Amino acid sequence: MLELINVTKSYQSPGNSEPTCVLKDITLRAKKGQSLVIVGPSGSGKSTLLNIIGALDSPTSGKVLFDGRDHAGLIEAELASMRNRQIGFIFQLHHLLPQCTVLENVLVPTLAQKTNQPKKEIQERAINLLQRVGLKGHLLHMPGQLSGGQRQRVAVVRALINKPKLLLADEPTGSLDKDASENIAELLVELNRSEEVILITVTHSLKLAKLIGEVKELSEGQLRDWSGQ
Repeated sequence: MLELINVTKSYQSPGNSEPTCVLKDITLRAKKGQSLVIVGPSGSGKSTLLNIIGALDSPTSGKVLFDGRDHAGLIEAELASMRNRQIGFIFQLHHLLPQCTVLENVLVPTLAQKTNQPKKEIQERAINLLQRVGLKGHLLHMPGQLSGGQRQRVAVVRALINKPKLLLADEPTGSLDKDASENIAELLVELNRSEEVILITVTHSLKLAKLIGEVKELSEGQLRDWSGQ
């Protein structure tokens, strides 16, 4: 279970005596297997909200609870471990390592994780996930040999390799064409259901939002049910 309770985020801008409030008193709950989409105009604070949910940033006030644990009560080492083990991140840019193969890129998050699980089992999971997204024949390809949509599929698999409970996608199709965007959207929906992760996606595309899940709108710092307009 993910829970945000009265989350507010303000920034002190140079030259302004009063802080700028980006997020205002946001309350949100999401459970295992649920898919939420957050839409809103550019600069509305969508990425800021996602960063707070993912423990990359902290709220000015309010609480973020994940599996009953308050982010504010964790030291940095515990937050880092949570981000690596329990949260998967997908960004607009894939951030693949150009010098590594597809399979090596997927396995990168496992290198920082201390586990008794045999390396063979971890590699088999990576190969199985790549097969599910149509990339089994590209295991030894370098990122430069793939299309934009294929590279983003690799990024999705990399985000899932450690079996996270929460998957955060920030404009995951922003750099892709229409067909590739729809393919990624369908992939996220399928993996959300099969992996039973909480999926929270930020996008500016209303069409994409409708494909993925329940839609909420962030506007003027407040999160509301989307009106459908």
